[in-house]
Amino acid sequence: MFVKVCGLRTPGDVDAAVTAGADAIGFVFAKSVRQVGVEQARDLAARAPAHVLTVGVFSGIDAEEAARLTVDAGLGALQLHGDYPRAAFTSVVGGPFQVIRATTLTPDTDIDLWGADMLLLDSPTAGSGERWDLSTLDTRRPTGRWLLAGGLRPDNIATAIHAAHPWGVDVSSGVESTRGTKDPALIRAFLAAARAA
Repeated sequence: MFVKVCGLRTPGDVDAAVTAGADAIGFVFAKSVRQVGVEQARDLAARAPAHVLTVGVFSGIDAEEAARLTVDAGLGALQLHGDYPRAAFTSVVGGPFQVIRATTLTPDTDIDLWGADMLLLDSPTAGSGERWDLSTLDTRRPTGRWLLAGGLRPDNIATAIHAAHPWGVDVSSGVESTRGTKDPALIRAFLAAARAA
C-alpha cells in the first residue's frame, strides 16, 4: 500500500513521515493553512531520502507555472488538484517529475489518468477532512495507480481500504492535532494501520 502524507510544513513533519515509512510526502503551494513557498519546500524536501517521493500540490494556478515551481523546489512530482482540463496535463507530462492528477469523483468525472503517473480521488472539499461516499466506487472504480484521499484517519483507514481497494492512500488533516499542525503519533498510527490493512 503506497502511502502519501500531505501538507507538511516543518522539518519535524518530514522526519515523522519518513521515519514512519511514508512512500511520498506532499507540500501544499495552494492557498491553505498548510501553504509553503518554494524555498521552504526545497529545504523540507532535502530532508527526505531519495526513495521518498516529494510532491508539490497546486490548485488554481496555470499548470506550466506549477511545473516551473516544482522544478525550482527540486521536487519529484507535481500534483494538479481540482478542475484542471486534460490539456493542462498534456502540457506538463514528460517533464523532469512525476505527475499526479487529483480530482473529485462525480457522475461526470473522467477517471482516466490523462497521461499522469497517478490519479488521486479526494472529497469535494480538499484538505477539509471530509469523508465522501465510497460506495460510488462500486460502479466507477479506477484501475492501476490511484490514491484514495478525503477524511482518512488512523481509526478509519482500514475500513476505507477494504471498501475502496485503492493502490495507495493520501492523508493530511487526519494526522493533525490541530488544523495545519501534524502529530507524529498520528502519522505513525496512520502508516501502521494502512499497512496492516
